Amino acid sequence: MKKLLLISALIFLGSSWSFAQTEQSSVNPPSGLSEIEAYSLFYENYRNESYEEAMKFGGWIWKGMPETLEGYPRFELKKNLDRLITAYSEVAKKKQDPSLKEAYVDTALMIFGKAFEKYPKSKLDMYNWYIKRGRLYQTHSSYIENASVKAAEDYTKAFKINPKEFTNFGDGYYIKVVIQELIGAGEKDKALSIMKQAEQYASSDLQSFFNQQRKKLFDSPEEQITFLENRIKEEPKNVKVLNELRTVYQEQDMMQKASAISDKLYKINPSFDNTMAVANDAISNANYDMAVKYLKEAMDKASEDKEKANIALKLSEAYLNKGGLQTARKYARQAADLDPDRGVPYVKIADIYAEAVSQCTSDRKLDRKDKVVYWLVLDYLDKAKQTDPTTTSQVDRKYKAYSPVTPTTEEKFFWQPPLEKGDSFKINSSLRKCYGWINETTTVR
Repeated sequence: MKKLLLISALIFLGSSWSFAQTEQSSVNPPSGLSEIEAYSLFYENYRNESYEEAMKFGGWIWKGMPETLEGYPRFELKKNLDRLITAYSEVAKKKQDPSLKEAYVDTALMIFGKAFEKYPKSKLDMYNWYIKRGRLYQTHSSYIENASVKAAEDYTKAFKINPKEFTNFGDGYYIKVVIQELIGAGEKDKALSIMKQAEQYASSDLQSFFNQQRKKLFDSPEEQITFLENRIKEEPKNVKVLNELRTVYQEQDMMQKASAISDKLYKINPSFDNTMAVANDAISNANYDMAVKYLKEAMDKASEDKEKANIALKLSEAYLNKGGLQTARKYARQAADLDPDRGVPYVKIADIYAEAVSQCTSDRKLDRKDKVVYWLVLDYLDKAKQTDPTTTSQVDRKYKAYSPVTPTTEEKFFWQPPLEKGDSFKINSSLRKCYGWINETTTVR
Protein backbone atom coordinates (compact mmCIF):
# COMPACT_ATOMS: atom_id res chain seq x y z
CA MET A 1 0.00 0.00 0.00
CA LYS A 2 2.88 2.36 0.77
CA LYS A 3 4.21 1.88 -2.75
CA LEU A 4 0.79 2.47 -4.32
CA LEU A 5 0.29 5.63 -2.25
CA LEU A 6 3.70 6.84 -3.44
CA ILE A 7 2.60 6.42 -7.06
CA SER A 8 -0.74 8.11 -6.38
CA ALA A 9 0.94 11.06 -4.69
CA LEU A 10 3.28 11.61 -7.61
CA ILE A 11 0.36 11.56 -10.03
CA PHE A 12 -1.39 14.16 -7.90
CA LEU A 13 1.69 16.37 -8.06
CA GLY A 14 1.61 16.39 -11.84
CA SER A 15 4.25 13.80 -12.57
CA SER A 16 4.52 12.38 -16.08
CA TRP A 17 3.61 8.87 -14.98
CA SER A 18 0.27 7.66 -16.08
CA PHE A 19 -1.12 4.70 -14.26
CA ALA A 20 -3.50 6.28 -11.76
CA GLN A 21 -5.77 3.31 -12.35
CA THR A 22 -3.89 1.39 -9.67
CA GLU A 23 -5.30 3.73 -7.03
CA GLN A 24 -8.72 4.60 -8.38
CA SER A 25 -11.59 2.77 -6.80
CA SER A 26 -13.62 2.57 -9.99
CA VAL A 27 -13.01 -0.07 -12.64
CA ASN A 28 -14.16 2.21 -15.43
CA PRO A 29 -11.73 3.24 -18.18
CA PRO A 30 -9.84 6.52 -17.56
CA SER A 31 -10.72 10.01 -18.82
CA GLY A 32 -14.35 9.19 -19.56
CA LEU A 33 -13.41 6.85 -22.39
CA SER A 34 -15.66 3.99 -23.34
CA GLU A 35 -14.31 0.49 -22.80
CA ILE A 36 -13.70 -0.09 -26.48
CA GLU A 37 -11.97 3.29 -26.87
CA ALA A 38 -9.73 2.66 -23.88
CA TYR A 39 -8.97 -0.86 -25.05
CA SER A 40 -8.07 0.41 -28.52
CA LEU A 41 -5.61 2.92 -27.04
CA PHE A 42 -4.22 0.29 -24.69
CA TYR A 43 -3.60 -2.21 -27.46
CA GLU A 44 -2.11 0.33 -29.86
CA ASN A 45 0.35 1.57 -27.25
CA TYR A 46 1.18 -1.98 -26.19
CA ARG A 47 1.84 -2.99 -29.79
CA ASN A 48 4.17 0.01 -30.20
CA GLU A 49 5.93 -0.89 -26.89
CA SER A 50 4.76 2.37 -25.30
CA TYR A 51 4.15 0.50 -22.11
CA GLU A 52 3.50 3.39 -19.73
CA GLU A 53 0.76 4.72 -21.99
CA ALA A 54 -0.56 1.20 -22.38
CA MET A 55 -0.88 0.94 -18.58
CA LYS A 56 -2.73 4.24 -18.49
CA PHE A 57 -5.46 2.99 -20.80
CA GLY A 58 -5.49 -0.67 -19.79
CA GLY A 59 -5.16 -0.76 -16.01
CA TRP A 60 -8.94 -0.96 -15.59
CA ILE A 61 -8.90 -4.35 -17.30
CA TRP A 62 -7.04 -6.18 -14.54
CA LYS A 63 -9.04 -4.38 -11.85
CA GLY A 64 -12.42 -5.13 -13.37
CA MET A 65 -11.55 -8.44 -15.09
CA PRO A 66 -14.17 -8.10 -17.87
CA GLU A 67 -14.73 -11.34 -19.76
CA THR A 68 -16.26 -9.55 -22.73
CA LEU A 69 -16.06 -6.15 -24.34
CA GLU A 70 -19.19 -4.67 -25.91
CA GLY A 71 -18.64 -4.00 -29.58
CA TYR A 72 -15.48 -6.13 -29.76
CA PRO A 73 -16.24 -9.88 -29.75
CA ARG A 74 -12.56 -10.84 -30.21
CA PHE A 75 -11.62 -9.52 -26.76
CA GLU A 76 -9.77 -12.12 -24.64
CA LEU A 77 -9.23 -11.34 -20.98
CA LYS A 78 -6.43 -13.91 -20.56
CA LYS A 79 -4.43 -12.48 -23.42
CA ASN A 80 -4.78 -8.93 -22.16
CA LEU A 81 -3.83 -9.84 -18.62
CA ASP A 82 -0.66 -11.27 -20.11
CA ARG A 83 -0.08 -8.03 -22.03
CA LEU A 84 -0.56 -5.97 -18.88
CA ILE A 85 1.95 -8.14 -17.01
CA THR A 86 4.43 -7.50 -19.79
CA ALA A 87 3.77 -3.76 -19.68
CA TYR A 88 4.29 -3.43 -15.92
CA SER A 89 7.37 -5.68 -16.04
CA GLU A 90 8.97 -3.71 -18.86
CA VAL A 91 8.35 -0.37 -17.20
CA ALA A 92 9.82 -1.72 -13.96
CA LYS A 93 13.06 -2.54 -15.78
CA LYS A 94 13.47 1.08 -16.89
CA LYS A 95 12.79 2.77 -13.57
CA GLN A 96 15.80 3.88 -11.55
CA ASP A 97 14.03 4.59 -8.25
CA PRO A 98 13.98 1.31 -6.30
CA SER A 99 10.61 2.12 -4.70
CA LEU A 100 9.00 2.73 -8.07
CA LYS A 101 10.60 -0.31 -9.60
CA GLU A 102 9.29 -2.42 -6.74
CA ALA A 103 5.81 -0.91 -7.06
CA TYR A 104 5.54 -1.86 -10.73
CA VAL A 105 6.82 -5.36 -10.02
CA ASP A 106 4.26 -5.77 -7.23
CA THR A 107 1.49 -4.71 -9.58
CA ALA A 108 2.62 -7.28 -12.16
CA LEU A 109 2.60 -9.93 -9.43
CA MET A 110 -0.92 -8.86 -8.41
CA ILE A 111 -2.09 -9.39 -11.99
CA PHE A 112 -0.46 -12.81 -12.02
CA GLY A 113 -2.38 -13.65 -8.85
CA LYS A 114 -5.67 -12.60 -10.42
CA ALA A 115 -4.92 -14.60 -13.56
CA PHE A 116 -4.12 -17.78 -11.60
CA GLU A 117 -7.27 -17.34 -9.50
CA LYS A 118 -9.46 -16.72 -12.55
CA TYR A 119 -8.12 -19.55 -14.72
CA PRO A 120 -6.96 -22.36 -12.44
CA LYS A 121 -7.68 -25.08 -15.00
CA SER A 122 -6.13 -23.45 -18.04
CA LYS A 123 -2.92 -25.54 -18.15
CA LEU A 124 -1.42 -24.00 -21.28
CA ASP A 125 -1.80 -20.46 -19.99
CA MET A 126 -0.65 -21.39 -16.51
CA TYR A 127 2.40 -23.15 -17.96
CA ASN A 128 3.43 -19.96 -19.77
CA TRP A 129 2.51 -17.73 -16.83
CA TYR A 130 4.55 -19.77 -14.37
CA ILE A 131 7.59 -19.40 -16.59
CA LYS A 132 6.91 -15.70 -17.11
CA ARG A 133 6.46 -15.06 -13.37
CA GLY A 134 9.59 -17.04 -12.63
CA ARG A 135 11.53 -14.80 -14.99
CA LEU A 136 10.01 -11.76 -13.30
CA TYR A 137 11.26 -13.02 -9.93
CA GLN A 138 14.73 -13.55 -11.37
CA THR A 139 14.88 -10.23 -13.21
CA HIS A 140 13.91 -8.24 -10.13
CA SER A 141 15.48 -10.42 -7.46
CA SER A 142 16.87 -7.37 -5.66
CA TYR A 143 13.34 -6.22 -4.82
CA ILE A 144 11.64 -9.55 -4.13
CA GLU A 145 12.25 -11.56 -1.01
CA ASN A 146 13.44 -15.14 -1.71
CA ALA A 147 13.18 -14.42 -5.43
CA SER A 148 15.34 -17.36 -6.52
CA VAL A 149 13.27 -19.77 -4.43
CA LYS A 150 10.02 -18.39 -5.81
CA ALA A 151 11.34 -18.54 -9.38
CA ALA A 152 12.37 -22.18 -8.95
CA GLU A 153 8.95 -22.99 -7.46
CA ASP A 154 7.19 -21.50 -10.47
CA TYR A 155 9.49 -23.29 -12.90
CA THR A 156 8.79 -26.54 -11.05
CA LYS A 157 5.05 -25.97 -11.45
CA ALA A 158 5.55 -25.38 -15.18
CA PHE A 159 7.59 -28.57 -15.36
CA LYS A 160 4.81 -30.57 -13.74
CA ILE A 161 2.29 -29.25 -16.27
CA ASN A 162 4.44 -30.12 -19.31
CA PRO A 163 7.68 -31.91 -18.42
CA LYS A 164 8.57 -32.73 -22.02
CA GLU A 165 8.43 -29.15 -23.29
CA PHE A 166 9.86 -27.57 -20.16
CA THR A 167 12.91 -29.85 -19.96
CA ASN A 168 14.60 -28.38 -23.03
CA PHE A 169 12.91 -24.97 -22.90
CA GLY A 170 15.51 -22.23 -23.16
CA ASP A 171 18.13 -24.88 -24.05
CA GLY A 172 17.57 -26.40 -20.62
CA TYR A 173 18.29 -23.17 -18.71
CA TYR A 174 15.10 -23.22 -16.66
CA ILE A 175 15.30 -26.79 -15.47
CA LYS A 176 18.92 -26.15 -14.53
CA VAL A 177 17.71 -23.30 -12.32
CA VAL A 178 15.28 -25.70 -10.64
CA ILE A 179 17.90 -28.40 -10.03
CA GLN A 180 20.54 -26.00 -8.75
CA GLU A 181 18.07 -24.32 -6.40
CA LEU A 182 16.91 -27.66 -4.99
CA ILE A 183 20.48 -28.85 -4.52
CA GLY A 184 21.41 -25.56 -2.86
CA ALA A 185 18.47 -25.92 -0.51
CA GLY A 186 19.46 -29.48 0.39
CA GLU A 187 16.40 -30.96 -1.34
CA LYS A 188 18.32 -33.98 -2.64
CA ASP A 189 15.35 -36.30 -3.19
CA LYS A 190 13.35 -33.65 -5.06
CA ALA A 191 16.30 -32.85 -7.31
CA LEU A 192 16.83 -36.53 -8.10
CA SER A 193 13.12 -37.03 -8.75
CA ILE A 194 12.93 -34.16 -11.25
CA MET A 195 16.08 -35.28 -13.05
CA LYS A 196 14.64 -38.80 -13.22
CA GLN A 197 11.46 -37.50 -14.85
CA ALA A 198 13.29 -35.11 -17.18
CA GLU A 199 16.13 -37.29 -18.45
CA GLN A 200 13.93 -39.10 -21.00
CA TYR A 201 13.43 -35.76 -22.78
CA ALA A 202 16.84 -34.21 -22.10
CA SER A 203 19.35 -33.30 -24.79
CA SER A 204 22.83 -34.80 -24.57
CA ASP A 205 24.22 -31.57 -23.07
CA LEU A 206 21.46 -31.46 -20.49
CA GLN A 207 21.97 -35.13 -19.71
CA SER A 208 25.63 -34.37 -19.00
CA PHE A 209 24.50 -31.59 -16.65
CA PHE A 210 22.22 -34.04 -14.81
CA ASN A 211 25.10 -36.48 -14.43
CA GLN A 212 27.34 -33.77 -12.99
CA GLN A 213 24.67 -32.67 -10.53
CA ARG A 214 24.00 -36.22 -9.40
CA LYS A 215 27.68 -36.62 -8.57
CA LYS A 216 27.38 -33.62 -6.25
CA LEU A 217 24.51 -35.29 -4.42
CA PHE A 218 26.32 -38.51 -3.61
CA ASP A 219 28.84 -38.86 -0.81
CA SER A 220 30.78 -41.56 -2.67
CA PRO A 221 30.94 -43.36 -6.03
CA GLU A 222 29.51 -46.42 -4.29
CA GLU A 223 26.40 -44.48 -3.33
CA GLN A 224 26.04 -43.23 -6.91
CA ILE A 225 26.43 -46.77 -8.27
CA THR A 226 23.79 -48.08 -5.85
CA PHE A 227 21.40 -45.35 -6.94
CA LEU A 228 21.94 -46.06 -10.65
CA GLU A 229 21.75 -49.82 -10.22
CA ASN A 230 18.41 -49.42 -8.46
CA ARG A 231 17.24 -47.24 -11.36
CA ILE A 232 18.15 -50.01 -13.78
CA LYS A 233 16.16 -52.52 -11.72
CA GLU A 234 13.16 -50.23 -12.14
CA GLU A 235 13.84 -49.46 -15.81
CA PRO A 236 16.06 -52.19 -17.31
CA LYS A 237 16.06 -50.60 -20.77
CA ASN A 238 16.62 -46.97 -19.78
CA VAL A 239 19.45 -46.21 -22.20
CA LYS A 240 20.48 -42.92 -20.60
CA VAL A 241 20.80 -44.43 -17.14
CA LEU A 242 22.67 -47.42 -18.56
CA ASN A 243 25.16 -45.07 -20.23
CA GLU A 244 25.61 -43.13 -17.01
CA LEU A 245 26.14 -46.32 -15.00
CA ARG A 246 28.70 -47.57 -17.52
CA THR A 247 30.60 -44.28 -17.21
CA VAL A 248 30.72 -44.60 -13.42
CA TYR A 249 31.88 -48.22 -13.69
CA GLN A 250 34.66 -47.13 -16.05
CA GLU A 251 35.70 -44.32 -13.74
CA GLN A 252 35.98 -46.85 -10.90
CA ASP A 253 37.90 -49.34 -13.10
CA MET A 254 35.03 -51.82 -12.87
CA MET A 255 35.66 -52.85 -16.46
CA GLN A 256 33.87 -56.21 -16.37
CA LYS A 257 30.65 -54.55 -15.24
CA ALA A 258 31.15 -51.75 -17.78
CA SER A 259 31.49 -54.37 -20.53
CA ALA A 260 28.29 -56.04 -19.39
CA ILE A 261 26.49 -52.70 -19.74
CA SER A 262 27.94 -52.28 -23.24
CA ASP A 263 26.60 -55.70 -24.19
CA LYS A 264 23.18 -54.79 -22.84
CA LEU A 265 23.11 -51.50 -24.73
CA TYR A 266 24.13 -53.28 -27.93
CA LYS A 267 21.27 -55.77 -27.53
CA ILE A 268 18.80 -52.94 -26.92
CA ASN A 269 20.04 -50.90 -29.87
CA PRO A 270 22.93 -52.10 -32.08
CA SER A 271 23.69 -48.55 -33.22
CA PHE A 272 27.09 -47.44 -34.48
CA ASP A 273 28.14 -46.11 -31.05
CA ASN A 274 26.96 -49.21 -29.21
CA THR A 275 28.64 -51.49 -31.75
CA MET A 276 31.91 -49.60 -31.35
CA ALA A 277 31.61 -49.90 -27.58
CA VAL A 278 31.42 -53.71 -27.65
CA ALA A 279 34.21 -53.78 -30.26
CA ASN A 280 36.47 -51.70 -28.03
CA ASP A 281 35.65 -53.91 -25.05
CA ALA A 282 36.66 -56.95 -27.10
CA ILE A 283 39.94 -55.25 -28.04
CA SER A 284 40.63 -54.40 -24.39
CA ASN A 285 40.08 -58.03 -23.47
CA ALA A 286 42.36 -59.22 -26.32
CA ASN A 287 39.38 -61.03 -27.85
CA TYR A 288 40.42 -60.16 -31.39
CA ASP A 289 38.05 -62.55 -33.18
CA MET A 290 35.08 -60.85 -31.49
CA ALA A 291 36.65 -57.43 -32.08
CA VAL A 292 36.90 -58.12 -35.81
CA LYS A 293 33.24 -59.21 -35.90
CA TYR A 294 31.99 -56.01 -34.28
CA LEU A 295 34.41 -53.73 -36.11
CA LYS A 296 33.25 -55.01 -39.48
CA GLU A 297 29.67 -54.46 -38.36
CA ALA A 298 30.53 -50.92 -37.27
CA MET A 299 32.23 -50.27 -40.61
CA ASP A 300 28.91 -50.93 -42.36
CA LYS A 301 27.18 -48.49 -40.02
CA ALA A 302 29.76 -45.69 -40.21
CA SER A 303 28.67 -42.63 -42.17
CA GLU A 304 31.91 -40.63 -42.47
CA ASP A 305 35.27 -41.50 -44.03
CA LYS A 306 37.20 -40.54 -40.90
CA GLU A 307 35.08 -42.92 -38.83
CA LYS A 308 35.71 -45.66 -41.37
CA ALA A 309 39.44 -44.88 -41.36
CA ASN A 310 39.59 -45.26 -37.58
CA ILE A 311 37.74 -48.56 -37.77
CA ALA A 312 40.07 -49.77 -40.54
CA LEU A 313 43.05 -49.00 -38.29
CA LYS A 314 41.49 -50.94 -35.44
CA LEU A 315 40.86 -53.85 -37.79
CA SER A 316 44.47 -53.68 -38.94
CA GLU A 317 45.65 -53.80 -35.33
CA ALA A 318 43.31 -56.70 -34.53
CA TYR A 319 44.57 -58.74 -37.48
CA LEU A 320 48.16 -57.86 -36.60
CA ASN A 321 47.58 -59.27 -33.12
CA LYS A 322 45.97 -62.35 -34.66
CA GLY A 323 48.99 -62.86 -36.91
CA GLY A 324 47.05 -62.14 -40.11
CA LEU A 325 49.63 -59.78 -41.55
CA GLN A 326 48.39 -59.60 -45.13
CA THR A 327 44.84 -58.74 -43.97
CA ALA A 328 46.26 -56.28 -41.46
CA ARG A 329 48.06 -54.51 -44.31
CA LYS A 330 44.86 -54.45 -46.38
CA TYR A 331 43.00 -52.52 -43.66
CA ALA A 332 45.95 -50.19 -43.03
CA ARG A 333 45.96 -49.33 -46.72
CA GLN A 334 42.21 -48.80 -46.60
CA ALA A 335 42.67 -46.39 -43.68
CA ALA A 336 45.28 -44.45 -45.69
CA ASP A 337 42.90 -44.18 -48.64
CA LEU A 338 40.02 -42.99 -46.45
CA ASP A 339 42.11 -40.41 -44.57
CA PRO A 340 45.02 -39.49 -46.89
CA ASP A 341 46.37 -36.71 -44.64
CA ARG A 342 46.97 -39.05 -41.71
CA GLY A 343 50.32 -40.73 -41.16
CA VAL A 344 49.30 -43.42 -38.67
CA PRO A 345 48.28 -45.97 -41.37
CA TYR A 346 51.84 -45.87 -42.74
CA VAL A 347 53.26 -46.39 -39.27
CA LYS A 348 50.95 -49.38 -38.99
CA ILE A 349 52.26 -50.87 -42.25
CA ALA A 350 55.82 -50.38 -40.99
CA ASP A 351 54.86 -52.33 -37.84
CA ILE A 352 53.27 -55.07 -39.96
CA TYR A 353 56.45 -55.52 -42.01
CA ALA A 354 58.58 -55.53 -38.86
CA GLU A 355 56.31 -58.28 -37.51
CA ALA A 356 56.78 -60.17 -40.79
CA VAL A 357 60.51 -60.32 -40.02
CA SER A 358 59.76 -61.58 -36.50
CA GLN A 359 57.50 -64.31 -37.86
CA CYS A 360 60.04 -65.37 -40.50
CA THR A 361 62.84 -65.60 -37.93
CA SER A 362 60.83 -67.20 -35.11
CA ASP A 363 62.87 -70.42 -35.34
CA ARG A 364 66.24 -69.10 -36.55
CA LYS A 365 68.64 -66.18 -36.32
CA LEU A 366 68.17 -62.92 -38.21
CA ASP A 367 70.40 -62.71 -41.29
CA ARG A 368 71.11 -60.22 -44.06
CA LYS A 369 68.13 -61.39 -46.15
CA ASP A 370 65.80 -60.56 -43.29
CA LYS A 371 67.48 -57.27 -42.57
CA VAL A 372 66.69 -55.79 -46.00
CA VAL A 373 63.00 -55.83 -45.07
CA TYR A 374 63.76 -53.14 -42.51
CA TRP A 375 64.58 -50.75 -45.36
CA LEU A 376 60.95 -51.10 -46.38
CA VAL A 377 59.94 -50.52 -42.76
CA LEU A 378 61.95 -47.28 -42.78
CA ASP A 379 60.40 -46.28 -46.12
CA TYR A 380 56.94 -46.38 -44.55
CA LEU A 381 58.10 -44.52 -41.47
CA ASP A 382 59.48 -41.79 -43.75
CA LYS A 383 56.16 -41.66 -45.60
CA ALA A 384 54.25 -41.33 -42.33
CA LYS A 385 56.38 -38.39 -41.22
CA GLN A 386 56.14 -36.66 -44.61
CA THR A 387 52.39 -37.12 -44.76
CA ASP A 388 51.62 -36.16 -41.18
CA PRO A 389 54.18 -34.24 -39.06
CA THR A 390 52.24 -35.14 -35.90
CA THR A 391 53.72 -38.64 -36.18
CA THR A 392 57.29 -37.28 -35.90
CA SER A 393 58.01 -38.37 -32.31
CA GLN A 394 56.49 -41.80 -32.88
CA VAL A 395 58.47 -42.27 -36.10
CA ASP A 396 61.72 -41.12 -34.49
CA ARG A 397 61.35 -43.68 -31.69
CA LYS A 398 60.77 -46.50 -34.15
CA TYR A 399 63.68 -45.32 -36.34
CA LYS A 400 66.01 -45.77 -33.40
CA ALA A 401 64.80 -49.34 -33.02
CA TYR A 402 64.91 -50.41 -36.68
CA SER A 403 67.85 -48.50 -38.18
CA PRO A 404 70.52 -50.51 -36.32
CA VAL A 405 69.24 -53.82 -37.75
CA THR A 406 69.36 -52.84 -41.43
CA PRO A 407 72.15 -54.50 -43.51
CA THR A 408 75.68 -53.38 -42.67
CA THR A 409 78.16 -52.11 -45.27
CA GLU A 410 79.89 -55.47 -45.19
CA GLU A 411 76.62 -57.37 -45.71
CA LYS A 412 75.77 -55.21 -48.70
CA PHE A 413 79.26 -55.72 -50.16
CA PHE A 414 79.11 -59.52 -50.02
CA TRP A 415 75.67 -59.61 -51.63
CA GLN A 416 75.71 -61.06 -55.14
CA PRO A 417 75.86 -58.74 -56.93
CA PRO A 418 76.94 -56.17 -54.27
CA LEU A 419 74.23 -53.73 -53.26
CA GLU A 420 74.85 -50.06 -53.91
CA LYS A 421 73.10 -47.18 -52.16
CA GLY A 422 70.13 -46.04 -54.24
CA ASP A 423 69.59 -49.42 -55.93
CA SER A 424 66.05 -50.79 -56.10
CA PHE A 425 65.45 -54.00 -54.22
CA LYS A 426 62.40 -56.26 -54.44
CA ILE A 427 60.94 -57.75 -51.27
CA ASN A 428 59.17 -60.90 -52.44
CA SER A 429 59.48 -64.70 -52.50
CA SER A 430 62.83 -64.43 -54.31
CA LEU A 431 64.20 -63.19 -51.01
CA ARG A 432 62.40 -65.80 -48.92
CA LYS A 433 59.08 -67.58 -49.30
CA CYS A 434 57.75 -66.01 -46.10
CA TYR A 435 58.12 -62.55 -47.66
CA GLY A 436 56.31 -63.42 -50.88
CA TRP A 437 53.05 -61.71 -49.86
CA ILE A 438 54.82 -58.36 -49.33
CA ASN A 439 55.81 -57.95 -52.98
CA GLU A 440 57.08 -54.35 -52.69
CA THR A 441 60.19 -52.52 -53.82
CA THR A 442 62.48 -50.66 -51.47
CA THR A 443 65.69 -48.65 -51.97
CA VAL A 444 69.12 -49.71 -50.74
CA ARG A 445 70.29 -47.31 -48.02
